[in-house]
Amino acid sequence: MKKIKMIYEGKAKKLFTTEEKDVLIQEFKDDATAFNAQKKGTIIGKGVVNNKISAIIFKYLQKHDIPTHFIKQLDERDMLIKTLEIIPIEVTIRNIVAGGMAKMLGLEEGIVLDEPVLEYHYKSDALDDPLINEYHVKALKLVTLKDLDEVKKLSFKINDLLKEFFSKRRLDLVDFKLEFGKYKGKILLGDEISPDTCRLWEEKTGKKLDKDRFRRDLGEIEEAYQEVLKRVIS
Repeated sequence: MKKIKMIYEGKAKKLFTTEEKDVLIQEFKDDATAFNAQKKGTIIGKGVVNNKISAIIFKYLQKHDIPTHFIKQLDERDMLIKTLEIIPIEVTIRNIVAGGMAKMLGLEEGIVLDEPVLEYHYKSDALDDPLINEYHVKALKLVTLKDLDEVKKLSFKINDLLKEFFSKRRLDLVDFKLEFGKYKGKILLGDEISPDTCRLWEEKTGKKLDKDRFRRDLGEIEEAYQEVLKRVIS
């Protein structure tokens, strides 16, 4: 499968059309951004790592009946995906207080939540991806409430599966971001699952092994991504 034309370039990925209708190539970049692209940089080898991790996790989720856009990994940086009509909502699932939740509610990072917290954010760089609820979704006509309910059900199921997946690899899944889209009328999980989109802390030590190392200038960024890959592959 060959790249024909680039139709999108985002902060972390590029999308290319192929000779097959409704099939795209998703290329993972080494570019790194934080705080809605206010901070920019490069994490050497990030694209290769995130492509490999995402491919493994998409396969795992598919085996457990989660529909995704993933078709197959093509090479180190590219994967073949189904073309989605993206739902303009980011879903965040939080298992442990960190990041935006800690800041917004004045909570201490590291508090384990009694049950997962689900958040919706309106996908808009210009508005800094504001937090919204189901009433906003309805008012803005972002997606039908029936489809939103399906997104919610899939998100909680994905959380259960990923918590188990990472726990077996001695990692705590603190929180993570999901994106969904529609393909031939069906809702599929899109984007990626990687240290870019998940907060992952090493069990017992609490060492951050995700993009927070870039956001907070903690150093050892590439080493953290490689460590997650090593555990995911094992």
